[in-house]
Amino acid sequence: MFAYLIRRAMYAIPILIGVNLLTFVLFFVVNSPDDVARMQIGVKRATPEAIERWKLERGYDKPMFINTEATGSARFSETIFFDKSLRMFALDFGRADDGRDIGQEIRDRMGPSLAIALPTFILSLGVSISFALLLVFFRATYLDFWGVVLCVAMMSISSLFYIIGGQWLVSKLWALVPISGYASGLDAGRFLILPVMISVLAGIGSSARWYRTIFLEEISKDYVRTARAKGLSELAVLFRHVLRNALIPILTGVVVVIPLLFMGSLLVESFFAIPGLGSYTIDAINAQDFAVVRAMVFIGSVLYIIGLILTDLSYTLVDPRVSLQ
Repeated sequence: MFAYLIRRAMYAIPILIGVNLLTFVLFFVVNSPDDVARMQIGVKRATPEAIERWKLERGYDKPMFINTEATGSARFSETIFFDKSLRMFALDFGRADDGRDIGQEIRDRMGPSLAIALPTFILSLGVSISFALLLVFFRATYLDFWGVVLCVAMMSISSLFYIIGGQWLVSKLWALVPISGYASGLDAGRFLILPVMISVLAGIGSSARWYRTIFLEEISKDYVRTARAKGLSELAVLFRHVLRNALIPILTGVVVVIPLLFMGSLLVESFFAIPGLGSYTIDAINAQDFAVVRAMVFIGSVLYIIGLILTDLSYTLVDPRVSLQ
């Protein structure tokens, strides 16, 4: 297993370099350092002297990839690509275009993002799987039919509807919880209840329908008929056999959510004014702060690769037939 982890980590390095390089090229093809400086300073005040001073203060005055005026390793280290992109491999994210420390901002905002993402992840998984098992237990009945109709209807509704509708109904009309904002400590609970509820509700439709499809595929296999022939009840068959054998495709889908646990929900955090990583990314996009956006793209890539490795490892726990070589 250790050799497998080392091998996967080695595979991840060129992938991250490629993502980093592609992100860097895309950002600087769309906007040159002069364009970035002009947007940050303001078009009316962006004199050539002000642009050059802004670039010098933030390290954008260097060549892109190769510094022909330097010698030795400085030809590559004294460049914008090394300073702004390659240093992220050492978790040195530098400073945002407005001067703030990106690493410190990430550390400060990770807590609120996790406070929403972890309860949402756990509740969504439990509710969706339970609802899907209920539909499978009553398969080919009216309950199953209308359950699928409900799932499709919930899938068809935009997340914005849940957010705006939830804020109007629960916060404005019923006045049960604050409509937006955030507080530290135990007071954060009253600000998190509504975002978590809405996030769970918005994801039930697609998740439950997908899990139902997986369970229906498993329940038609030979081992299920054998279990029934041995006298096991339908509940025992569902929970002891079908659910366990369906864990591999479930785990495969869960890995997609792992980066969101740390990066936060862009829409939910923005609409509820929660100072997490999701709202941080949205604010950076609106301000065209490419330093922050590049850092968040890099973190998302790292987390996704870690999630893939953890998923492969979890396969060995739920299915002894799977081996890591």
